[in-house]
Order: sequence, then structure tokens, then C-alpha cells
Amino acid sequence: MEIKRLFDIPLSQNESYPKTKMFSWKVNDSWVSWSTHEFIEKVNELSRALIHLGVGKGENVALVSPNRVEWNLVDIAVQQTGAIVVPVYPNISSKDYVHIFNDSKIRYAFVGTDELYDKISGLKDQIPSLMEIYNLEKSGDRVAYFSILPGAETVSMDQLNEIKATIKNEELATIIYTSGTTGNPKGVMLSHNNLLSNVLTCREIIPADGQSRVLTFLPSCHVYERMLQYLYMYCGAEIYFAESMDTIGANIKEVKPHVFTAVPRLMEKVFDKIMISGNALTGIKKKLFFWAVELAESYSPKGNSAYYNFKLKIARKLIFSKWQEALGGNVHAIASGSAALQPKIAQIFLAAGIPVLEGYGLTETSPVISVNCLKRGIRIGTVGPLIPEVQVKIAEDGEILVKGPNVMMGYYNLPEVTKEVMDEEGWFHTGDIGTFEEDKFLKITDRKKEIFKTSGGKYIIPQAMENVFKESRFIEQMMVLGEGRNFPAALIVPAYMFIRDWSKIKKLGFENLSNEELVKQPEVIKRIDDEITEINKKFGNWEQIKKFHLLPKEMTVEGGELTPTLKLKRKVILEMYKEIVEGFYD
Repeated sequence: MEIKRLFDIPLSQNESYPKTKMFSWKVNDSWVSWSTHEFIEKVNELSRALIHLGVGKGENVALVSPNRVEWNLVDIAVQQTGAIVVPVYPNISSKDYVHIFNDSKIRYAFVGTDELYDKISGLKDQIPSLMEIYNLEKSGDRVAYFSILPGAETVSMDQLNEIKATIKNEELATIIYTSGTTGNPKGVMLSHNNLLSNVLTCREIIPADGQSRVLTFLPSCHVYERMLQYLYMYCGAEIYFAESMDTIGANIKEVKPHVFTAVPRLMEKVFDKIMISGNALTGIKKKLFFWAVELAESYSPKGNSAYYNFKLKIARKLIFSKWQEALGGNVHAIASGSAALQPKIAQIFLAAGIPVLEGYGLTETSPVISVNCLKRGIRIGTVGPLIPEVQVKIAEDGEILVKGPNVMMGYYNLPEVTKEVMDEEGWFHTGDIGTFEEDKFLKITDRKKEIFKTSGGKYIIPQAMENVFKESRFIEQMMVLGEGRNFPAALIVPAYMFIRDWSKIKKLGFENLSNEELVKQPEVIKRIDDEITEINKKFGNWEQIKKFHLLPKEMTVEGGELTPTLKLKRKVILEMYKEIVEGFYD
């Protein structure tokens, strides 16, 4: 069948790849599933109930939930009524909830947990439009979403189909509020065509088909994961929901997925755990482990010598096969996006036979602009070739400009802000700086707004520097600062798990110390200082980190230092650690 709207995708799957396990999730330690037919039946029932409730074209409906099958149920059901889905991160501040709900005049909200139900209920007096909140699970006296389902009996399938027939490909499907590192979130308006163009053009890029299993654990409200879930449905792949971020390792071993998505932060943690396990080995096993890692660090996707390939074959059999088993043994690709991936990690996993395919995009581009892929080529340190139908040009100042069917309709209620990023010729200004390598592979060098000058007039590109420093096993997180100052400095979160392991090997006795105590140990400070000194050699004199401070706690979304997509909120962090920063320059 021809797919014109997002809600046509499940129908297309039912026609081409009807699944007995379209969606699967854990209940009481056992996997349960909905078939494609069951999902469509439940979607139609909820759509009819929403129509009975008065939901229709022009209505904005909020969806606030961790990943669960009901997220997808509500998403498709709301779309079929002609209403607009407003997905919201479940871990944002009360201030942001109030702004988003008021900006989009939300009447009805669907939430995924008791905690979210109670939190948003407590904000109702600040949101005049909000009439009712529906919980996606039944709990106590909270209003459950299925309480509205009896209303479906008053609306026939013919009525629903008539409404669906009026919904056009170019019409608004969703408003996604960007997490933003400064100011209030902005509502990105995406049409059915915006997202569908990405789904259809990425079909041949991602190694998934009607026989594949995929594991999902990134937030469905993130445009990247959401588009991929539509793509998985379109491909006919079985979609499994991880129980939580803490159970990903166990769930991967159970599901044995062929594809899953990740953000660089997660890949860094996976890599750190692997390296810690390698450090715990002894004798010949340890020597073989680090021989394999060192070999992988010189791998090139352009091609390697026959002798190198012979050694790599041995390394894969003896060492990397265990890495593959830990990821279920079937992984064809890990799709990485949202932020810059350390090139070393991509290189090592690729050499290990576990392709990490880094891509690039924004919420405003639905999201994919380019991606490294097995069919069209991989270049480590780049974000790959452009996907079909998307154009990119590099402006005189290095900014990446994008044009294509994936580019947003504009920012909701912000026509002037839209004009700032969309020029008259239809080019969207991404705010990212980049270049092309080999005239084909797009390379991101930094955020335009994050590049800064020292007081000496020298440019600093913080994100690029941070990724190089984070290649050190002693450094978990890092923020380079120094705008308008006479030298760059850094706030550093040490890799506490690795440092405790290092302490044990060195017999320093720090294993049971708290983070607060660890950052005060002269040996720890000296060891990280040695790392900084060595890595500084890779940069010009004006770029080298002159001072640093070790932070006793990780920077998190909940702590306010990261956006929901795990990007640094630089201005917030600078304010939080203002005294420390000023101390660098006293």
C-alpha cells in the first residue's frame, strides 16, 4: 500500500509483514507481545474514543511517558483523529512542563507513570487549558486512559476512516519541543511528510528487515528514536522495549537484537566497562586483550593490509567474539546519534565486528541528514554521506545549511525565530560547523554558538577538544571553558569506576572511598594531571588546558547540567560552578 501519513505505517506492516510479535515488553519477568493486528485494533478503538471526547483537527494532545507500548498506541491513535501529538520528556523541570503545556494549550495529557501523573496534576493550577490527565497504567484513584474507551462505541469505523481520509501528507503531525541548552524549549513543527521522508529514505540504510529484532531504550519522545521506531515498523522488524536503563545488558542478552540505537554517552559507558574487565585479567589473557585493543586502534574502514587482516581475524576470534556475545551475538549495527561520538570508540567497535554507525541530524530535520552505513561507506570521525533527497551546503563561516523534504514547517508560535534559521531560499541554518571529507562524508567540528575566543583572540572549539580528552580512561565527562579569558580550563568528572579499579591494581587503597574523598587524593589529581599534560600535546599552545577541577558527581539531566538528549548545558554549568571557574583566573 502507499504510505502517505505516519499512521499508514502499521497498516503497511499488516499487509506486508504481519507480525505475531510487533511489540514486546516484560511483565513479571516474562516477555509479552501485541501482534500487528492487535495493535491496529487497539489504535482504532482509542482513536474512536478520542473523537467521542471531542479531540480532532487542530487539537494538541500531550504524551509524557518513558518507553512503553502505550506510547506508540497513543501516538498513532491521536494522529488518526487529525490532532497533533506533543511528546514531552518525562524528566524535564516543572517550569518546562508549564511552558510547553501553556504554549501548546494542552487540554488532554497522557502520562506513563504515577509519578508523572501526580507531578503534572500538581501543576494544573498553572495550566488553565488542561482539563484531564490520563494514566497509561491503572493505579489507585488516578484516571486511567482506558476509562475513555467505552466512548469508542459511539463512533463507527466508517466515521474514523472518513476523518483519516481528510488528513493530508503535508499537514502538521507533531510538535516536538527541543530540550535547548538555554531559554525556553521551542516547539518544532513536523508534518507527516517531514518524518515519512526520513523513514522512506533510511529504509535501505539501516540493516533491518522483516526477520530482525530490535531493542529500544532511548526515549520515544526523542525524534531520532521515534523516527527509527516508525522505520522498524515499516521494515517489519520486531520491537522489544528494554525494562530500564539498568537492565539493558540483561535485555540485550535475552532479545539478541540485530539492531539497537544508542547515544555516545551510553557507548562510552559500555566501552569503559569492557576496558575495566580487561584490566581485571591477568597474565597472557590480559596481554592478548590489550594487544587486540591496540590492533583495533589502527583499523581503517578504507582497507587494511593482508597481514593486518590476518591479525584482526585472530583478535576477533579470541577477544572480540566475547564482546559480540555480550551484545547478544547478532548485532548487525548500533545506530549512534544525538551528539558526537569519540572516533576511537567507533574505530575499535568497527574493528571488533560491531559496526557503530554514527549519524547526524536535528529535531528540525526530522532528524537524519547524514549517516555512516555499511552500504554507502564509513569514515571514522565523520557523520557519513548525506541521505537521499537531502541537500547540504557549507556557508562562508562554516555553518551547515540543509534543504530537503525533512526540514521542519517552522517553530510553533515563533514566526520571527523561524525566520532567523530559515532563509528565503529554504535553507535551514543548523548552527553546526562542518566540512566535507572526500567530497562525500560530512564532518561536524562544533556548534557555532559554542565556539569561543580567549582574551587573546584565539578560537577554541570545546566539543572537539572534550571528545579527545574523554578518550582517556580516567575522564568520564568534561567541559572546556575560558570564553574571554586568557587560557582555557576544564571541569572534569573522573571515571570513578575505572579509578577504583586502577587503585586496586596499584594497591592505593582508594576502592571504598566516596567520590568526594577520591577527588581530594593527591595520587588521583596527579594521575589526571598527567593525562591532561599528555593530551595537551595534541593541541596548539592557545588551546591547551592550563587548569582543571575534579567534580565529585556526574553531570546529569536530573541535576540540571544536561539536556534530556545528554548535551552539556554550558551556561547552567558555568553558573553552578561559578566560584570554581572564577578561581581558575584569580
